[in-house]
Amino acid sequence: MKFFIDTANLDQIKEAQSLGILDGVTTNPSLMAKEGITGQENILQHYVDICNIVDGDVSAEVISTDFEGMVREGEALAALHDQIVIKLPMIKDGVKACKYFSSKGIKTNVTLVFSAGQALLAAKAGATYVSPFIGRLDDISTDGLHLISEIRHIYDNYGFDTEILAASVRHTMHVIDCAKIGADVMTGPLSSIVGLLKHPLTDSGLAQFLADYQKGN
Repeated sequence: MKFFIDTANLDQIKEAQSLGILDGVTTNPSLMAKEGITGQENILQHYVDICNIVDGDVSAEVISTDFEGMVREGEALAALHDQIVIKLPMIKDGVKACKYFSSKGIKTNVTLVFSAGQALLAAKAGATYVSPFIGRLDDISTDGLHLISEIRHIYDNYGFDTEILAASVRHTMHVIDCAKIGADVMTGPLSSIVGLLKHPLTDSGLAQFLADYQKGN
């Protein structure tokens, strides 16, 4: 299972990278704005800065909602760095753009996916990644993890290469449950990753080991 961090914060990306388990980054205009990154030139440079920190794929999102605009933006983003993955919305023109980019060997991430049917269309269009938003489904009393399970079943039925990128991950149990179901990738905040380190028995056991060591010295 690949671990992506969902942020535009360079310090958090560096911290996750320092653990040695980070496989990539996802971000979006909202996360950019949260870090005070505004203006097209600054946003493009920030994507490059992220690519220079991590070794894996970095999803960069288009803001156009029409095919021509997505292609124009996506080609500009892809030219920034070979780690860039074009992030496209799950709408009709987004599917068209996904097919366009996949036919040219450019990686894509189809985002804002909330149904198995949408995930099936993305895979048919050759998406590299499909991003079902499990946390947002949970927010409206719908089982986000069930969607991951449905997509896994469909993709396995037909041998689709598209990777299931579980997005809108909120906490460590989301990570564990997605791993059990067979999501290929998770993306979430730094807290959902470092939270996997924590267990009270680890803390108490280490404290006891250190205490016993001190007694003998």
